[in-house]
Amino acid sequence: MKRVDERDIIFARASYKKGSSQYEDYYKRNPEKQEIDDTLREAPHPYGEGTATYNPINSAIADATFHFLGDMKKYSEGKINPNKVETTLEEITKKIKGLANFYGASLVGITKMKEEFYYSHRGRHPENYGEPVTQHHKYGIVFAVEMDRDMINRAPLIGEGIEVTKGYVNAAVVGMILSYFIREIGYDARNHMDGNYLVIAPLVAEAAALGEIGRHGLLITREHGPRVRLGVVTTDLELICDEVENLGIREFCRMCNNCAMTCPGKAIPHGPQKEIEGENRWKIQAEDCFSVWKRVGTDCGVCLSSCPFSHGMDEELIKNLAGNPENIKKALIAHKEKYGIRPFNHTPHPWL
Repeated sequence: MKRVDERDIIFARASYKKGSSQYEDYYKRNPEKQEIDDTLREAPHPYGEGTATYNPINSAIADATFHFLGDMKKYSEGKINPNKVETTLEEITKKIKGLANFYGASLVGITKMKEEFYYSHRGRHPENYGEPVTQHHKYGIVFAVEMDRDMINRAPLIGEGIEVTKGYVNAAVVGMILSYFIREIGYDARNHMDGNYLVIAPLVAEAAALGEIGRHGLLITREHGPRVRLGVVTTDLELICDEVENLGIREFCRMCNNCAMTCPGKAIPHGPQKEIEGENRWKIQAEDCFSVWKRVGTDCGVCLSSCPFSHGMDEELIKNLAGNPENIKKALIAHKEKYGIRPFNHTPHPWL
């Protein structure tokens, strides 16, 4: 699998200011993306004035959260205690997972890192634009923080966006505690958090048995569907890895199509997976997705709300989806009878 260059992701491209060295370099190498990116840059910023959901107070909550995360990211790496603590694989693996749960993670998994889990080059920030990603740890600790169902069901209104930013904060805190703890006992560790990833979190999460990547490109867990935010801590501390099993989630996505049908930007593909760079997967149109964010003023979230896994399904059906299309049909019928295509919570929030 070819490594992804962070300079190519839509959030990085949206940050390149005309006249900057990053802008000149990127579009010299990728002239075919310049026109669409310039158009997106001219639109209001998500949560900004001029978007459909803008509110001078409520939108500021999301902006404040991202500013906080930006200030926090410099603590993702730090000094390692020279006095290494000896432990057993079983003890430290249990401790790491327990600590993640204690600080708010709903799910935790561990995997050996692969080269393709890392970006090839950095691209989000001018200070390290274009730097090759060479820091490769042996293990990845990945965790999922659940987001509130009622808030996500407000998508694409501002309540959904505020819940998502809260999820990023919660994941960042869990990652900070784990990375600080690991360095405290004498091993290197890095927290990968919003705006400061060196890794592609859904790939690490899938390899760590937290779920499977669905039609919309997001990780779908059995427990909460895609209604989670992910965090990753990479480390050289020896740990016990989790075993991956076929959960049948991709099979479910092939039959479902809810997210593709409800996507306001028509960014999520219908139909089967296609071979892309040697791998069978679905590929969303990031520009179409991001253009909705720019118009609406939140990160949309309709695909999170429309996924049946976000709302809980019969446990016996979920356990037996792989190779069982009848169970998938039963689960889809039950979801549609209860929610239609998707639930929508349009009631005023008590304090928003």
